[in-house]
Amino acid sequence: MIFGDFELLPLSDGSFRLDGGAMFGVVPKPLWERRAPADEKNRIRLGLRPLLVRTGKSTLIIDAGVGAKMDEKSLAIYAVDRTRTLDHSLADVGLTKASIDIVLASHLHFDHAGGFTERTLGGELLPAFPNARYVARTGEWDDATHPHERNRASYLQENFVPLADAKVLDLVPGDGEIIPGVRVVRTGGHTMHHQIVMIESGGRTAVFAADLIPTRAHVDVPWIMGYDLYPMDTLTFKRTFVREAIAHEYLIFFEHDPDIAAGYIRESNGRLFVEPYEC
Repeated sequence: MIFGDFELLPLSDGSFRLDGGAMFGVVPKPLWERRAPADEKNRIRLGLRPLLVRTGKSTLIIDAGVGAKMDEKSLAIYAVDRTRTLDHSLADVGLTKASIDIVLASHLHFDHAGGFTERTLGGELLPAFPNARYVARTGEWDDATHPHERNRASYLQENFVPLADAKVLDLVPGDGEIIPGVRVVRTGGHTMHHQIVMIESGGRTAVFAADLIPTRAHVDVPWIMGYDLYPMDTLTFKRTFVREAIAHEYLIFFEHDPDIAAGYIRESNGRLFVEPYEC
C-alpha cells in the first residue's frame, strides 16, 4: 500500500501458537475465547507479521519473525507453521533479504528477532540480511544480553549476539527518527524498553504496534498479556495511545493477528473495535 511517501507492505513468517491464558493475562477465558478460540492445549493461533517500509532511498523491515533456527522440540511447543516464510513474502514483492538496508527491532524476543540471524550448514551464525544495518534500543540490548529467570526463555542469544560480532549493530539510546518519517517510541510494559514504530507522511500516521496491541483482540485497554513484565506500564501507555489512535485515525499494524495485518481502532457506544484495512 502507498502511504504518503512510503510503501508499506505487511509480510509473513508463518504462524505459531501461545497459551491463551498467558496472551490475555487476567481476562477470563470465557471472554477471550470468543475472540481467539483455543486448541486442545489451550493455545491460540498467532501471526508473525514483520512490516516492510520502502522509500526512494531506503528499504527497512521491522522485526523478522521466528526464523529457521528453532529445534524440533520448540517447533512443536509453539506449533510453528512456516509453510509460508519471510523469504516467500519478500519474493512476492520482488525482493530478497539482500534487498534490505535496515532491520529495526521493536524488541528482541524470539518471535520478533528469531529471523535476524541464520545458521549456515557448518553451524556458523550469521546476519540473515547480509547488506543491512540492524537497529535496536540500547536498554533492550542490555536486558536481552543479561537475561534473568523471568525472561530467559524469550531472549535467545543466538538471535542477536552474532549481530554485534559481525559489527552490523547500531544501538540507539532513546526515542527518535530512524530514517526521515520513521521514528521509534518507547512504550515499556511488555519489556522495559519495548518500542513501537510510528510512520508519518502527508499528515497521516501508521503505527507498528508490536506487542503493545499484538492482535485486534487486545484492543481493549485492560486486555494485557500475562507475558508483560511491567503490565501497569503497558496500561498507562496503552490508555493514552488508544485515545490518540482513535482521534487521529492511526492505521495500526498488528504483528500477531492471525487474520488481518492492519486496521483502524474505532469506538461505538463506548465499545472499542477494529475496522480492518485491506493492505
